[in-house]
Amino acid sequence: MASSDYYDDLETRDPEAREAANMAALAEQVANARENSVWFGKIFADVDPTTINSREALATLPVTRKRDLIALQKSNPPLGGLNVMPLKSASMIFTSPGPIYEIASTAPDFYGAARAFYAAGLRKGDIIHNSLSYHLTPGAWIMDSAAKALGCPVIPGGVGNTEQQVQVIDQIKPVAYTGTPDFLRVLLEKAADLNLDASSIKRAVVGGGPLFKQLRKEYNDRGIEVFETFATAELGNIAHQTEAFEGMVISEDKIVEVLVPGTGTPVAHIGDVGEMVVTLLHPDNPLIRFATGDLTAVMTGISPCGRTNVRIKGWLGRADQTTKVRGMFVHPEQVAEVVKRHGEIGKARLVVDARDSRDHPVLQCEVEDGGDSLAEELAKTFQAVCKVRGTIEFVPPGSLPNDGKIIDDIRKFD
Repeated sequence: MASSDYYDDLETRDPEAREAANMAALAEQVANARENSVWFGKIFADVDPTTINSREALATLPVTRKRDLIALQKSNPPLGGLNVMPLKSASMIFTSPGPIYEIASTAPDFYGAARAFYAAGLRKGDIIHNSLSYHLTPGAWIMDSAAKALGCPVIPGGVGNTEQQVQVIDQIKPVAYTGTPDFLRVLLEKAADLNLDASSIKRAVVGGGPLFKQLRKEYNDRGIEVFETFATAELGNIAHQTEAFEGMVISEDKIVEVLVPGTGTPVAHIGDVGEMVVTLLHPDNPLIRFATGDLTAVMTGISPCGRTNVRIKGWLGRADQTTKVRGMFVHPEQVAEVVKRHGEIGKARLVVDARDSRDHPVLQCEVEDGGDSLAEELAKTFQAVCKVRGTIEFVPPGSLPNDGKIIDDIRKFD
């Protein structure tokens, strides 16, 4: 491929060179967070930033979870002390459901989504119709800032007003759509109803919801090529599809880990499903080991498109599997603690069912050679850690599904 097929030379670096650069930047970012953020100054108080220069060292740092931001920001308003940039220096201030508050800096393409647009074939001068909401939340602005970084004019369609939106599309002829996967179909159907022309749209960069295979095929049949992105309000663009359509390539300014859900421990093998945890290398936003609550898995090998960064499989579900058993909340990290205390266990899953209208938790454990003695020890540990009694069941190594589930609640409540 020609160099013009890539956003910059960073995308085709030797993987070892990228890793070395990222680890050097990681140490600087940990220092930045520790020195300039109240929250990270607290949790990194005993951390020497110069020693955090490898993935193994990164894995020793505490995880900050998205689900905890609401309480953090309420106890220490307005941003929970995670920011290094004061509000008066921000370019925009957002609120997401929760509420959770975020800020953006004045840095160009602050959210790092321009690479996703470039990988989707968008170039300077291409007109983009952006249908994400511009109201309070950052979704539209993630796309908007990427378009501006590429020099692409933006139609700020926002949500709703579909008749007016398709009138604009008919008149202005944008070449691309950005927004949720399903709203594009709404616009196309509305255009057909009004006998308006929306055929100028040939590409779409979508996120914020699932793109089902049938819907992708429907768009492809209309001559529209669709590229998925994986982004959050706090992290911006994390990964995106390329013309290879084999997984999603991680953005160059982020380090992604896949952890055993509810823990700070990386999964045992490449390809294992786990919780996606991201570290940002942008100096204005030093989020370190930020747990998104989303499940994903790392793919092996390099993308056929030529980009050499790590790929992930995309969104595979939610990691927060906390459930209530006999009146007690049981968390994935508690199950992980049971496993940690018994080296004989390779992997475990708590299956919660109901028998005779009573909760029946079964801890399935992959072990080479289980017996009554180990089962008794495990039952005691399980009760001590999880505060409820459970049944121990041994299963062959490798037999539990690779789906990221630590707790599988199969009770029926209908």
